[in-house]
Amino acid sequence: MAKLDARRAGALEAVMLNHQGRVAECTADNIFFLAGGVLKTPDLMNGALPGITRATVLDIGRSMPMPTEEGNYGLHDLYNADEVFLTGTGAEIMPVISVDGRTVGAGKPGPTTKKLFEEFRKRRSRDGIAVPYAAGVAKD
Repeated sequence: MAKLDARRAGALEAVMLNHQGRVAECTADNIFFLAGGVLKTPDLMNGALPGITRATVLDIGRSMPMPTEEGNYGLHDLYNADEVFLTGTGAEIMPVISVDGRTVGAGKPGPTTKKLFEEFRKRRSRDGIAVPYAAGVAKD
C-alpha cells in the first residue's frame, strides 16, 4: 500500500516508519544516509530487514574507513542529511535526491554514495556468484 501511495504522490519509493514514528526502511529497500561524515542506517530493532546488501555496505563503510552507525532516526534526519541512498538486491545502491519534496544535499548523487557504489560493484564482481543466462532466462 505504501508503494502505491508513493507512486500516486509521484515518488518511486516510500520511507516506512515504525509504530514509534522512527525510520525503519523503505517498501523494498534499506535506507542509509550520511550526516557529518558518518554513514547511518536504522537499527534492525526499528523494523529494518537484515539485508545482504545492507550488511555489505556497512562492511564497506567500515573498511574505507568511515564511521558507521546503526540507530534511531526520524524523518528530520533524512531531510537534513548530506546524502541519502537505498540498498537492496535489485537496487544495489540507489541514490536519493529528494525526500518528501525536500532536496537532499546538492540534489544529485553525492561523492560518498558514488564511492560506496564503486566498491560494492567491485565486491559483487569479485565475490558474487556467476549466474549464466541467455535472453533473460537462467540456464541449468
